[in-house]
Formats: sequence, C-alpha cells, structure tokens
Amino acid sequence: MIVSMTGFGRSNIETGDFSITVEVKSVNHRFLEYQMRMPRQLLKIEDKIKKIINEYVARGRLEVYVTVTGSGGLTSMVNVDWHLLDEYVKSIKTIQEKYHIDGKITLQDLLAREELISVDENHSGNEELEAIVLAAVGEASKQLRIMREMEGKILEEDIHNQLDGLEKKLPILREYAPRVVQQYSQRLQKRMEDFANGLIDEARLISEIAIFAEKADINEELTRLQSHIDQFYKIMQLNESIGRKLDFLLQEMNREVNTIGSKANDSGIAKEVVEMKSYLEKMKEQVQNIE
Repeated sequence: MIVSMTGFGRSNIETGDFSITVEVKSVNHRFLEYQMRMPRQLLKIEDKIKKIINEYVARGRLEVYVTVTGSGGLTSMVNVDWHLLDEYVKSIKTIQEKYHIDGKITLQDLLAREELISVDENHSGNEELEAIVLAAVGEASKQLRIMREMEGKILEEDIHNQLDGLEKKLPILREYAPRVVQQYSQRLQKRMEDFANGLIDEARLISEIAIFAEKADINEELTRLQSHIDQFYKIMQLNESIGRKLDFLLQEMNREVNTIGSKANDSGIAKEVVEMKSYLEKMKEQVQNIE
C-alpha cells in the first residue's frame, strides 16, 4: 500500500500533576531522520520514544515536540562548585596583584561561568512521567500514521491515473512500429538509388535495410516498459516501504521511453513519447513523497 511521508500527529494527556503534549510532524526524506525537542529530564528516554515511532514510520524527516507543564514533584537545586570558585577568585586576585590590574570581581561575572554554578532538576515521579510521555508518543504516532495513510490514498489515485495513461500509449506505439520500419526501408532505398545513380547493389541494400530495421524496431523497449508497469502495480500493493523501489522503476521506465524516442525517427511516435514523459514526470513528483 502507498503511505505518504507527509503527516502530523498530536496527543495530549492530563493527570493530576502533569499536562503532557506530544506533536510529531513528518515530511519526505531519503532516510529516517529525527529532530527532537523535549525537557532535559526526558532526554534519557529519547531512544524509547524513537523505538515507538519506528513502529509506525519507516522513512521521512520527523520533528518530535514533547512539552510538559505542571510541577508534579519537580524540584530544582542550585549546585555551586565551591572549590573551583575559590580557585577562580584566588587566581583573579593573583593576576591583579602581579600585573597591577585594577577592578572588582562581581557576582554577575561568576554567574556567567556555567562550570561554577549549575541547576539540577529532580523529579520524584519520573517513572510515572516517563510512562505517560511514552503513551502520548504512541497515540501521536498512531495519528501520524493515519494521516500518512490518508495522504497515501490520494497519491495512489493520482499515480494510478498517470500509470493508466502511460499504459494506454503502448498499443498506439505498437501500431506505429511496423510503419516506422517500412519508412526507414523506403528512405534507405531512395538514398542508395541516389548514391549509386540507379545502379543498386542488392546485397548491400538488404544489409543496410536490416541494420535500419533493427534500429527502428521498438518492440523490445515496449515489452520491457509493459513489464515495468506491471511490476509497478504489484509493488504498490506491498505492505512495506516502497518509495525507493518505485523511484527505481520510474528511472527504468524513463530510460525505455527515451530509447523509443531516439530509435524511432517518426513524428507520430515523437508526439506519444512527449506525452509519456509528461506522465512519468508527474509520477516522479508523487513518488518522491512515498514512504
């Protein structure tokens, strides 16, 4: 099935002590990439959060926002490294005396040094908070998956339309193919007659016709193109990440269409090839957003 890489999921859980909100946004990306924003005390469960989301998402660039409001037993403590602070003050005074530098040490100067003063947060209910956050992540991930699947259905419908239009061109090109070979033969014969002033080397003419006929024959490319289309339909039904597979098939299909256009020097085929390239380009834009 087709799943889009674009989506959004949100979950909010209220308890007596906390209000937890989790938002997960996703856009298309070649791999699976995370950007996490959460309170510092929850950083230790970041891997658990990713593991939950990975159950619903295989590819895309994800932005995960976790917000926690309410005290819930959260306390803060200021820690001062007194030994290091003493060393700072002593060193500054020594420098001033040695080099005769005037100036006062202010409290603001000391507070600016992160290594001297730090704030530690302690949560008496960390296990409870973590469990609630993980539950909220699971619910937000479900909502994200639902939206990505809904977007995927829209993509699938559009791709089916483009693929159907592309496939309908194949029988038209098959009708053109014999005519193209005949036209090449006629052109070659005329050139040979002009070149030889009417004296034709029959063996050489037959050889040249065979070469041109082989060059003008597009049936092999049409057969491969039909095979790629059939495979494309089958892959779209797989219950897995299929974006890269479809992208590869599109490249192969585009290669066959280009070959058809270059081999068959015919205005009718050229017109059909232009339309086929248009179908493929529209499909490429959609496939870029498939998981």
